[in-house]
Amino acid sequence: MRLFRVKSVQFGRVIAVPLAQRSAEHRCYQKVFSMKAYFHGLKRSSHLALQGFVMLGVLAVSSSAFAKHQAPPAATAPATDAGTTAQADAYYHFALGHMYEQSAAEYGRTDLATQAIEQYKLAINSDPKSPFLQNSLGELYFRMGRIREAIVTAQQVLKDHPDNLDAHKLLGRVYLRSLGDTDSGEPSASMLNLAIGEFQKIVDLQPNKIENRLLLGQLYTLNHDMPHAQEQFNAAHKIDPNSEDAVLNLARLYSGQGDIKQAIAVLKNVSPDDQTGKIEFALGNSYDQLKDTDNAIVAYQSALDADPDNLDAQRGLAQDLLETGKNDQALKLYQGLTAEDPQDVQSFLRVAELERGKGHLAEAQTALEHAKALEPDSVEVHYNQALLDEAQGNLTAAAAGLEQLVQASAHTNGVYSEGDKNNRAIFLDRLATIYREQSKTEQAVDAYKKMIAMGDDYTARGYQGEVDAYRDAKMWPQATAAAEAAVQAQPKNVDMKLTLAGQLADTGKADQGIALAKSTLNGTPQDRIVWLTLAQMYTRMERWNDAANTIDQAEKLSPRPQDMVYIHFLRGALQERQKHYDVAETEFRKALAIAPNNALTLNYLGYMMADHNMNLDEAVKLIQHAVQLDPENGAYLDSLGWANLKLGQYALAEENLDKASELMPNDPTVHDHLGELYAKTGRLQQAVTQWERSLREYSRSVAADAEPVDVNKVEKKLESAKVKLAREESTSPRHATKHISN
Repeated sequence: MRLFRVKSVQFGRVIAVPLAQRSAEHRCYQKVFSMKAYFHGLKRSSHLALQGFVMLGVLAVSSSAFAKHQAPPAATAPATDAGTTAQADAYYHFALGHMYEQSAAEYGRTDLATQAIEQYKLAINSDPKSPFLQNSLGELYFRMGRIREAIVTAQQVLKDHPDNLDAHKLLGRVYLRSLGDTDSGEPSASMLNLAIGEFQKIVDLQPNKIENRLLLGQLYTLNHDMPHAQEQFNAAHKIDPNSEDAVLNLARLYSGQGDIKQAIAVLKNVSPDDQTGKIEFALGNSYDQLKDTDNAIVAYQSALDADPDNLDAQRGLAQDLLETGKNDQALKLYQGLTAEDPQDVQSFLRVAELERGKGHLAEAQTALEHAKALEPDSVEVHYNQALLDEAQGNLTAAAAGLEQLVQASAHTNGVYSEGDKNNRAIFLDRLATIYREQSKTEQAVDAYKKMIAMGDDYTARGYQGEVDAYRDAKMWPQATAAAEAAVQAQPKNVDMKLTLAGQLADTGKADQGIALAKSTLNGTPQDRIVWLTLAQMYTRMERWNDAANTIDQAEKLSPRPQDMVYIHFLRGALQERQKHYDVAETEFRKALAIAPNNALTLNYLGYMMADHNMNLDEAVKLIQHAVQLDPENGAYLDSLGWANLKLGQYALAEENLDKASELMPNDPTVHDHLGELYAKTGRLQQAVTQWERSLREYSRSVAADAEPVDVNKVEKKLESAKVKLAREESTSPRHATKHISN
């Protein structure tokens, strides 16, 4: 581009010469002299001349921008006086307008912005074909919020210069800004299409600019045009395969389409040197969507290695550690999150849950109080308070809190969203559980009936809970009636038929129960649950060969490793019932090799080992793991108390057995274990009371839950204890004194 500089001033006219003809002196003083000559040559007021001189720095910058965007004159056409004057006028007004614009931005004065507009207009009048001047005016309109004028100005540029990039970019930004200016919060379809059109033109003019392609791809995504969005993201990714923005946008698109594996492939394809915390975080999130928790943990940890302050990565890692039973590590992370972000209610709630699970009830209450202070009306906070009340043994307070949640979740019109239904079902189910712990069977059944009324899957869950409540209370006829009502209400529900089949088998109608269960077999993978149920029924009836055969049938329908966990568990239980303890242990350990956090297997193996004095230290660890996974499970607490007792840890044994008794007041085994504890610690009368309660509960149990061997053991212990009490009574000083007086 051939630049012109001021040489001299004659009668108000600027005489310009080519840059190549400038002298060294001219080059040395060009900036200052040209500006002074410029203002004086155009005969502006002395005020403006002084103002312009003061703003030399601003004007020098404007001069550079103006010259850069001006079209060069024809090589063979000499500059005319008129043309030079027009160009000088345009330059003057542009420089002054630029000065006003910067001052307006600095001081926030709209009057200066208005003067800037007037100066830009005067510049355009002097050089009406300059797209640069018109774009400058359009940009100022845009910044001032005068959108319509900005659009008109940019469109005027494109009318004469269809490929002017700056005008397309201005229109693109205008349309982008206007996307959010709707009352509904949804983008206007017409405005979205206009924005897409402008950015498509921008991409055509600058095909190798990643930012433009990413923005166009995002606009297509907003317009639900996934093929074109993918085309733009792929193009950006091709330009730079390691671009963080390109990778994240492409992965997000694949995730939105449900192709999580392809999203992971894109994220993992980034070279190690270009991996970032954001990419690793997105990778962890993608693995979470596939339920691939182990790889998610690795990715989140890598994200934190790159950016230790990434709180979202900390939350993702903590949640996955929690799901995999690494509770101590999860707790440490959540505690750190509460310190880093004291407004993080969810992290306080997780701390409360984990501390409650560890038995640190005071710490749990402290964390919960923080959450309550942040969100006093939070349903989740109040639900966790009820769970903590239950853990503290305050069942009355726990029930009262859940009753309030149930009442608050009720809709008078009976219409619920899925989220509301799920929450209400959780509250009702937990409330019913507490009623069962309080031996309030009818209240528990009433809560389950409310679940039944909710319909869908909640109906089946309600019926199942109703049957279990009656079974807990050893109200066998009512349990059978509830199961029959469930089948009548949902005749196609296989689970309900299997519940009734089990109930019939337990109450002396074994053949009828077996026949009902077998009637649900239909030659599909659904048969697996039927064979598993039959295996349990045969085991309870001590039909060992039939139980083994049905487990084999279920194994044929168990293709995945996780499907084999329950297969090994049932085989272990079957062998344990036959007193084949070594074989049983092998099966249980196979299950744990697949699912090391399976609480059911951990408890069964630990209890079996404790009951037969097999490696008691390991037995305690296994059961403790189960309790950690399910701290409110009465059966697990009973197992732990029994193992503590075997090791002579009487205080721990009493703590765990007492809690188990509160959770399962009608369980004869728990009362038997409490009797053993009291006998070991010299409280024989209390032992007698517990063994008498154990025998009463056995007498109310179905045959499968009252093995004669177990009942006989309790009877012998009770008889022996009564003899000892009588002997002690006869030799006590009080008894001797009474005998002498007689």
